[in-house]
Amino acid sequence: MTAMRIQYAKVAPDAVKGMYASNAYFDSCSIPQTLRRLIELRVSQINHCSYCTWLHAKQARDLGETDERIAAVVDWRTADGFSRRERAALEWAELGTRLSEGAPSDSAFAELRRHFDDRQIVDITAIVANMNALNRMAVSFRLEAPNG
Repeated sequence: MTAMRIQYAKVAPDAVKGMYASNAYFDSCSIPQTLRRLIELRVSQINHCSYCTWLHAKQARDLGETDERIAAVVDWRTADGFSRRERAALEWAELGTRLSEGAPSDSAFAELRRHFDDRQIVDITAIVANMNALNRMAVSFRLEAPNG
């Protein structure tokens, strides 16, 4: 096993326990599960995490999301079929993932606020933060999507 292929969840389970435990909260949080999976999918696409992109597309599909919408997440700004509410959440997810480019704008927050209450905004932000952490582990250690 090369250093890049460490099975981190097995080698140091306590290091990722909190990140995985958060999923139990997200499974019943204030955000609908289909939107959660679209957010996780977009964050994973931005971070080039092949495993997480595969996983969250599968999870969205299992929840009844269409292949067309799943494929369109990468271009959600110009794609048809996303509501203003979904677009606000996806914008927030992108801004929270691309923090190196600056803090999310007041206008993005205002648009998020039009569609979500405080609890939902915190939940969306926590989903984004946790997904970024999980992506960093998976990408760093070259976790790949299964073939076929």
